[in-house]
Amino acid sequence: MTAISVFQRVFRTLASRKARVALSTVAAGFAAEFGWDVSDELVFTILGVGVALILGIAYEDAGRSIAKESGDGR
Repeated sequence: MTAISVFQRVFRTLASRKARVALSTVAAGFAAEFGWDVSDELVFTILGVGVALILGIAYEDAGRSIAKESGDGR
């Protein structure tokens, strides 16, 4: 696998909203764990919002595919 194909694969993955939210949520969790002085409440809030966004995007994507299959045209 060439370096260009690896770069393209990573870039395509980061084009997904779910992947970007997951990456930023994990980064916030690690930053809090390794050096930043933040409260546990803030970490749980960041993680909760990240999970809620990912589930919301998944729900939206599922609704879009159901509408496309049924011919609703939304």
